[in-house]
Amino acid sequence: MNLLDNDYNNYTGKLGAEYSKESTKFVLWAPNANNVRLALFGDDGKNYTNAPVEILDMNRGAQGTWNIEVKRDLKGEFYNYLVTNSGNEREVTDPYAKALGVNGNRGMVINLRETDPVDFHKDEKPELSSAVGSIIYEVHVRDFSANENSGIKPERKGKFIAFCEYGTTVPGRYTKTGIDYLRELGVTHIHLLPAFDYETVDESKPDVPQYNWGYDPKNYFAPEGSYSTNPFSGEKRINEFKEMVKCLHKSGLRVVMDMVYNHTYRSYESNLNLAVPGYYYRQDSNGNFSNGSGCGNELASERYMVRKLIVDSVVYWAKEYHIDGFRFDLMGLHDIETMKLIRTELDKIDPTIIMYGEGWTGGLSPLNGEDSSVKQNIFKFDKMQIAAFSDDTRDSVKGHVFNINERGYINGRIGLEESIKFCVVGATGQKGINYDKVMYSHWAWANEPYQCINYISAHDNYTLWDKLHMTNEDSSLQKRKNMNKLAAAIVLTSQGIPFFQAGEEFLRTKKNEDGSFNHDSYNAPDSVNSLNWDSVHEYEEIVNYYKGLIKLRKKYRAFRMNSSEEIKKNLIFLEYGEDFYKENVVAYKIEDNSGKNLSNTIVVIFNPNDEEAFVELKECGWSVLVNKERAGVDEIYAIAGNNVTVPSKCAHVLIKK
Repeated sequence: MNLLDNDYNNYTGKLGAEYSKESTKFVLWAPNANNVRLALFGDDGKNYTNAPVEILDMNRGAQGTWNIEVKRDLKGEFYNYLVTNSGNEREVTDPYAKALGVNGNRGMVINLRETDPVDFHKDEKPELSSAVGSIIYEVHVRDFSANENSGIKPERKGKFIAFCEYGTTVPGRYTKTGIDYLRELGVTHIHLLPAFDYETVDESKPDVPQYNWGYDPKNYFAPEGSYSTNPFSGEKRINEFKEMVKCLHKSGLRVVMDMVYNHTYRSYESNLNLAVPGYYYRQDSNGNFSNGSGCGNELASERYMVRKLIVDSVVYWAKEYHIDGFRFDLMGLHDIETMKLIRTELDKIDPTIIMYGEGWTGGLSPLNGEDSSVKQNIFKFDKMQIAAFSDDTRDSVKGHVFNINERGYINGRIGLEESIKFCVVGATGQKGINYDKVMYSHWAWANEPYQCINYISAHDNYTLWDKLHMTNEDSSLQKRKNMNKLAAAIVLTSQGIPFFQAGEEFLRTKKNEDGSFNHDSYNAPDSVNSLNWDSVHEYEEIVNYYKGLIKLRKKYRAFRMNSSEEIKKNLIFLEYGEDFYKENVVAYKIEDNSGKNLSNTIVVIFNPNDEEAFVELKECGWSVLVNKERAGVDEIYAIAGNNVTVPSKCAHVLIKK
């Protein structure tokens, strides 16, 4: 039976186990199977390798489904399917399992309402006026609290509920850590590296040191067990994940999940392929798994039931767990129609849920380039809020991610002004930019600023601080700090959605035992990956600088305009040879006429040079809010005349009094 062109591949009903006290209905989509049986294993999570206690025959249903209704209370029962394809019976974990046994090897029947924290139905999302009002902070669940100086209780370190501990400080200091620190930093969204169930950490050995970022999906509908205090309990991980969301919301922070639908950890042996061989994955011309992900396989999002799985699980996380945003790994491997459908479904739940992803692939894919959600195709989303990361910003600000010696705008490379201007307008179209000179994109790929994520560092590649060390080893510590501040000022005063890696603001470094820097720490130990909270005290001036820029961005809507029209109307670049005579300087003026603001005119100047720059302002009456030392919303000093001298390697933000 060819699954790609018949009635079997458009099932619209529910899949998985649907629980009630009286009965549980199980439905699996496996149209090619000769037979499917339900294996029940009892309800002892510690007994996770036992033989089935009972095996029941399932019935063939509509459109390639198999189903059975078991008429008794199965709450807490572990189950799998025994699926026979081509005469070969294999045990399969339900791809739609909402609860799991240890290591995600068995599904579990669950009463989801019993996993809700107290008053979870009253949980309220912090307000978000628009997508460009987001300031995203990317962190790994374990990194956040695993360090010995996090001040978080030992039994909570590395766990979801570390985000629920208040009043923590670095031992012996007043330096805030954990959720109190995040709240004070002022970011709006906590982006969690993969926290759904993934493969490569053995949850049955919580005391053995293990680490992974989690880009190796196993089960898409339930949280990762190694981040719970009891991975043997199917309920615990769900309850503690919800508890974390509730605590973050209560602290004014929204939650973004990093979703990895472009591939699964296993290929032939994955649950999806064992259930329906050959359907869920793209094939190359020889019929082998194609490898656009660089991880051995890629999900065929354009096929009806694959698209259904992706959309169903995103919607499920949004509704059941109150998730506020989704980041899509290698989004370029997803077809445009699937991404549009996700956006449409999320809009029905809550239009303020944000969506963004990597606008590239990890290798060649059979997916037609016209249909791929790569950065160049973002314009096809019209006005929809689906954003891509701007590698134009990332590499022009600090230098190429893979060429360790290449410098960028802040650390000594010249001729990048047009790329920085492109960053300033959030990859939209604007007068005063020579698009032919932009680093990678020679046209505006974002229709609207909320389709661009401006960033300089993320979990991948070297941290910003390590990159600066490698490209500018000969520079003084202070000079490199100034470069770091300038980078932050560029991202946090630009249009679009700003994003940064946890610890960028306290000069996070990832050093191996031998002293070398780690650019791909996906499985490196805590000693490399965990957040060193001591650095918050040590580099307090940088932390405060980030805090000040965040306050500034939140106070003045001029830095987060909602449309490209608004940007065109209100933002003008100052001219080299007219307003200033120093090359490499980028300066612009925002006239904010929305009438809702405390100020009408703001000027921003970036000077990456080793010498000061002199800028004509044409008018008098300016105050400085950001300079080399400080950033914020309070006047640092007033400018006497109608011009300003901007010191080397720094940003200035001026406001008309």
